[in-house]
Amino acid sequence: MSHTLGIRQAQKQKTRQALLDAALELLEEQSLSSLGLREVTRAVGVAPTAFYRHFRSTADLGVALVEEALGSLHPMIRTTVSSADGHDQRITRAVELIAGHVDAYPAHVRFIARERHGGVQPVREAIRDQLVRFGEEVRAELAKDPESAGWSEDDLLMLANLYVDQMLITASLFLEAQEASAEERERVVQVATRQLRLISIGRDHWLD
Repeated sequence: MSHTLGIRQAQKQKTRQALLDAALELLEEQSLSSLGLREVTRAVGVAPTAFYRHFRSTADLGVALVEEALGSLHPMIRTTVSSADGHDQRITRAVELIAGHVDAYPAHVRFIARERHGGVQPVREAIRDQLVRFGEEVRAELAKDPESAGWSEDDLLMLANLYVDQMLITASLFLEAQEASAEERERVVQVATRQLRLISIGRDHWLD
């Protein structure tokens, strides 16, 4: 009996993932607000009623895509801003990690970039909540730095959010340069590095 339940659960998870994958592919060409559940189920080859065994609506599916796109990034973000290295090493590591993530998951990055200010409120809120978590986690890492002595919690959070926003901008830059020449991608690396370095320089002199 338990074996049968296990098989059913695995099949249910497989169908759920197939719906997410199909939706993400369809969203390469349109926004979530225009996506119909029949489009998604047709792409997977299941009946429309099967959709509701996994998601309450396309908005609910969009929230699941946000979790898939951003939920696994928290350890990477913490690694990016950890105090193990100096500013330059930290910036180099951040740019490399962001570039690698964009190359590996371009559809997820494009989805977040489009839907962050899109027309589906639950999805906008889910993205905002994830970014708030990122900000808090980055703030906690920055607080460990000796340079953070004397900083208020509010100022550290402001700095953390600057880094998070800049990481999103950097991801968008790499996304736009995916099909570009090696020279253009190197230019993106240089621009992203300079922008992050500017934030670091401002940090060094904030308490002046």
